[in-house]
Amino acid sequence: MTTFKELNLNTPLLNALDDSGYVHPTTIQEKAFPVAMSGRDVVGIAQTGTGKTIAFLLPCLRQWKFTKEKHPQILILVPTRELVLQVEEEAKRLAAYMNIRIAGVYGGVNMSKQALQVKDGVDLLVATPGRLLDMTLNGIIRLKSVKRLIIDEVDEIMDLGFRPQLIRVFDLLPTKRQNLLFSATMTEEVGALMDDFFDAPERIEAAPMGTPLDQISQSAYLLPNFNSKINMLKLLLSHNKQYKRVLVFALTKKLADSIYERISEVFPDEIGVIHSNKAQNNRFETVRRFQEGSYRVLIATDLIARGLDIADVSHVINFDMPDEPELYIHRIGRTGRADKEGTAISLVSPAEEERQLAVEELMQYQISMHELPEELEISDVLTPDELEKKITRNIRLKITKPSEGGGAFHEKSDKNKKVNNKVRHVVLMRIKYGKPKRRKPKQ
Repeated sequence: MTTFKELNLNTPLLNALDDSGYVHPTTIQEKAFPVAMSGRDVVGIAQTGTGKTIAFLLPCLRQWKFTKEKHPQILILVPTRELVLQVEEEAKRLAAYMNIRIAGVYGGVNMSKQALQVKDGVDLLVATPGRLLDMTLNGIIRLKSVKRLIIDEVDEIMDLGFRPQLIRVFDLLPTKRQNLLFSATMTEEVGALMDDFFDAPERIEAAPMGTPLDQISQSAYLLPNFNSKINMLKLLLSHNKQYKRVLVFALTKKLADSIYERISEVFPDEIGVIHSNKAQNNRFETVRRFQEGSYRVLIATDLIARGLDIADVSHVINFDMPDEPELYIHRIGRTGRADKEGTAISLVSPAEEERQLAVEELMQYQISMHELPEELEISDVLTPDELEKKITRNIRLKITKPSEGGGAFHEKSDKNKKVNNKVRHVVLMRIKYGKPKRRKPKQ
């Protein structure tokens, strides 16, 4: 099995890897390193949790050379502020024995504070596309010194609507540069972006798209409604020793809040919740407490969770099935990271069975369905949203065909039937008066 010492790494990077406890590169790290070192453009397709961050950081840091230039030589674009912080932290960890200036910038905070961060110079910059463009157009950052561009989670960047900003950033970058793109899925939009801006990139796949990670055990339970799912979630979380660090996914912000209200009653001070309506400082603090173990359970929406890179998540619980099959792969990839074993459990309602089939079709893998535990309480109480959907589904409008009669349809009387036959005036007069009625001659 290959070790990092067998790669063409310098002593500072090897020391940093040793400090972090990294010995063996993952598949994507081993495959991407020599290609990136050659200077070619790279497209890396690897599922979440396979070590993409280190895969692009190592060759970039290995090739970095000191310069007096104040503006970045390495630019890393990511979709969310949470991911900015995590990539920045990983980069600083790997560069612990190097004299390289690293900074991260993102939206939602005062730009002047971030301008002070980069005022004295930055060599490696991690940014969200919108904030990068703002700082560039304001003259705070210049991109003409960029030698390597890395775009991580590019499919999510597109999903969030950053394509116009991304293209504008491309226009500001020097033509001569190396491009490294990493993603868990390859969409048509991503492919079109590569064709337009990349130079014959070499494609590297750690695993075929859509395949589940081998080290993740997947199972599901069929449950009739929200309250039954809540009861099942409480039952699962009651096994404290087994469910050490649990990430619960909810489809919407409203659902995430509802789950939190019900679960936190039973497990006070053990549960955190994050979604886009939460204040940024609150989100950072919640993630920090989950990472350090103060929170045992974190409830999150798909949008927020794409930016999370949390080690040692023991279980991922899908409270509902995602509306896009690819999101399921992103969800379960939060456990079983870096070749460790993990568990993914889905709580599926009858209305979500089609979504489950779509996920299985994408993965070419059948999720194991488990029998419900005997001690589980099945509720027959529906939420207002479920009642509304049930009433809507039960309404059946009877459509009556004219030929069958009934309903509001009736035949028109003869006098009201429109006939397009033109009748001469003299004939109408004969019908009305019984004899021809002649017009008076004009005087």
